[in-house]
Amino acid sequence: MTFTVRKTEMETLGIQDVQGRAPEGSDGRDTHVPADDYTPLMAHLRRQGEALGAVPVKTRAQAVDAIITHVCRHQKAIVRQIQVETGKTATDALVSEVLGTLDTLHWLRNNAPRLLKDHRVRTPLLLMGKKSCIWHEPVGVGLVIAPWNYPFHIALTNVVAALVAGNAVVLKPSEWTPLTGVMEAAVGASELFAPAFEVVYGNGATGQTLIEAGPDRVCFTGSIRTGRAIMEQCANAGIPVELELGGKDAALVTEDVNLERTVRGVLWGALTNAGQSCTSIEQLWVQESVFEPFMKRLCQHAEGLIVNRDRAGEADMGWMTTSFQADRVRQHWDEAVAKGGRVWLPLRTLPEQPQVLLPGVIEVTDPQCKLWQEETFGPVIAVRRYTDDMKVVGEINALPYGLSASIWCRDTRRASQLARRLRVGAVSINNVMLTEGHPGLPFGGCKASGFGKVKGEDGLLAWAHRKAVMIDGQKAMTEPNWFPYAPDKYRAFEQLILALFGARGWRKAWGLIKAALALDKSVRKDT
Repeated sequence: MTFTVRKTEMETLGIQDVQGRAPEGSDGRDTHVPADDYTPLMAHLRRQGEALGAVPVKTRAQAVDAIITHVCRHQKAIVRQIQVETGKTATDALVSEVLGTLDTLHWLRNNAPRLLKDHRVRTPLLLMGKKSCIWHEPVGVGLVIAPWNYPFHIALTNVVAALVAGNAVVLKPSEWTPLTGVMEAAVGASELFAPAFEVVYGNGATGQTLIEAGPDRVCFTGSIRTGRAIMEQCANAGIPVELELGGKDAALVTEDVNLERTVRGVLWGALTNAGQSCTSIEQLWVQESVFEPFMKRLCQHAEGLIVNRDRAGEADMGWMTTSFQADRVRQHWDEAVAKGGRVWLPLRTLPEQPQVLLPGVIEVTDPQCKLWQEETFGPVIAVRRYTDDMKVVGEINALPYGLSASIWCRDTRRASQLARRLRVGAVSINNVMLTEGHPGLPFGGCKASGFGKVKGEDGLLAWAHRKAVMIDGQKAMTEPNWFPYAPDKYRAFEQLILALFGARGWRKAWGLIKAALALDKSVRKDT
């Protein structure tokens, strides 16, 4: 299936000339340009980045307003194009892509000046008389490689964070959901940012050649396999890399929950975007005493979902974005059934459209099956019952993944204790995917799920060099630790160490005075 931007939609978006470097007539899927073609691009963007970095951070933050205004004005066309390429429902596209993006851009606009400004750091006693600072400077040229499951949100929020930090950016969208022209129009709405931004369309080989062209930082969101290949390439080139990779997120449901609310929350957490989210619930643990009533309600609600493409919020769940991902989901499901899994609600495919999967619910009996051990990325709810909290935590932590998790428990103290023991990047308590909805919180996993953070203070500062600066004055006196060394200076430093770290109260004060006088005498002798 080939996705293209229809002319009427491009006109609605205000796209006059697509700036992306895809050959004429290409849908962006199989473009491959030799690496040396990107070297001039990197050089050009580096010059543009230097100009952007010289602009005050307050001005750069204000430039985000133009992008926010553009997205607001063209939200209907953007939602429609996201639907055309991804198969999402209108509500998923509007809320998770457009609303979430605007919330993050608004946060960047309001917080970047505070976070990126130069700031003073308290100078310790040993360095008394000096001024200590941290300066935030641009990295240079950033390469953002975006995934196919959230092609608007993940791409635009990472791109704008980099631009606000004063960097030039090249975006390589997924070949499956390129959103041709959409990002150029959004960023191009800002006269300040437009010259420092380019889009290169193509497949994985295109991403590889872009890295060979020498960006100063790479931010990748996607599969673990591809992420590891990118990490190896960047390591060999000495390029810092941020990896936001896959997950196998668990939800733990205790016996004291409000069943109706928890069922609805788990259902959404597992099936939003047809389960094609790195933080979808892929392992559901339900305490034995409430397992049967929980499962009956879960299947009742899952069976009532409307699966379709819609225009204005009529559907609950959309289609699978790619045929290869739909095939993977079916393979995982079939293996789990073959290994004795108890099917509560069968996974079904529409015969006339293999990318439309109706949600399935299964109680896993063989925990070594792929559905329980590997990222499935589809509309399947895999469940196991449990009795002991800590055994479940141990099994979750034994997974190679560590992205996020959710805990559903009326006793928030118990839930917090469990959350602290989970080796994941984020935990939502009595909700799901909640932390990633907060633009001020960092997002990122551990273990095989990647490293580094996007969003929040950590995500913004990742696009800046934090330069440590100390300022001293021009004066006649030299430093006591400079040459020449001498026995009396050595004894004075011994006194200083004992006074600073081995004494308390008046003995500390008296020792510091004696050491300072001795060092001063030694320095004056040298000057």
